[in-house]
Amino acid sequence: MDPVEITEAGLTLRPWRPTDADDLHRACQDPEIQRWIDFPRPYRPQDAQRFIAGRTRQWAEGTAAAFAVCDAAAGRLLGTCDLQGIDQGRQLSEIGYWTAPWARGQGVAVRAVRALARWSFTELNLRRLLWNSPAGNYPARLVALRAGFRIEGRLRAADPARGSYEWFGSLLPGEVPAPDEIGPAGPGTLEARRAAVFGRPQPTIFASTPRRELRLRPLEERDLAALVITCQAPETLRWTTVPDPYDRSAAESFLIHCQDCWAGGTAANYVIADEQDHYAGSIDLRLSPTDPLLADVGFMTAPHARGRGYQTAALAALATWGFATLGLARIEWRANVGNLASRRVAERAGFTMEGTARGLLNHRGTRADAWIGALLAEDLATAGGAARGNGRPGRVTA
Repeated sequence: MDPVEITEAGLTLRPWRPTDADDLHRACQDPEIQRWIDFPRPYRPQDAQRFIAGRTRQWAEGTAAAFAVCDAAAGRLLGTCDLQGIDQGRQLSEIGYWTAPWARGQGVAVRAVRALARWSFTELNLRRLLWNSPAGNYPARLVALRAGFRIEGRLRAADPARGSYEWFGSLLPGEVPAPDEIGPAGPGTLEARRAAVFGRPQPTIFASTPRRELRLRPLEERDLAALVITCQAPETLRWTTVPDPYDRSAAESFLIHCQDCWAGGTAANYVIADEQDHYAGSIDLRLSPTDPLLADVGFMTAPHARGRGYQTAALAALATWGFATLGLARIEWRANVGNLASRRVAERAGFTMEGTARGLLNHRGTRADAWIGALLAEDLATAGGAARGNGRPGRVTA
């Protein structure tokens, strides 16, 4: 395959040159590139030289089309965008890209991916482009979405060091936005808003009871012993579906699950920490996979911390955060009929009980009737910005 140049939207995509090695080496010292891209660490000048030589060879072999992304006017290196594993028989390839730290915030990757996608469909006659990235790489995800890719799911990661899951998606001819089109997931959209939240470390949320200041923070290894005690308590086993028996290995698996949920943007799992920063319970806000404005909550309180209003305050604070930060419209609460303690927490936090659903829940192998309640964003507005009851809206720190 003969090397080509593509010029579009103020960019020139051209084959790599030996003279790019210094800029390539400098760009690859960036922590964000090193975090998400699989290449030698430390990245040395000879690694940059080998990279360029390898990409030149792939052009000749027809197995890849690797481009240095440059400013069309000044010629300055801005990033890379390439097709790997070109399969002419199946008419597909995988796309990859990164932006140099000095070129970020200018839409370089979006423009480059759109240009390369158009070229691959018109000149190489490909019928599908594939994309994948470790879950949690929200800048790459937004680029893919803005270039027209449809995120179709997630796969178990082959390299656990890069996370437990990878996102994957595809792009077909006719789905690439025009060069001057904003396209999906643009600034201000819900997708961009969520990416800004889940793409950063999980924040701490503060909540208050009339007598105590509480912190909602991510689960840590030092909490696991208390988590095991909580999950072994008879009331926890009676009303939840935590594993029975519950041991240290179950707690360790749950810690990984919480980290995966935040990286994947599917849930915010929190520890309720008392004034000594000790574990007092857990609370989860889980986003619906089918309705982006809907979430549900689940919670449990450590035996030693029950009856102190901790859970009500935590639920009110987390719900307020979910509406204000994630743009939710509705948060649901469900519990087995008879779980009066959970119902009292939800009602005191402002949830309206909506009824009983027969056989809604699968509870340890049998179908169980469930109470259903909900809190709407407008409920907080009506209540003056806070849930009713003892809970107070939380403040947040990174």
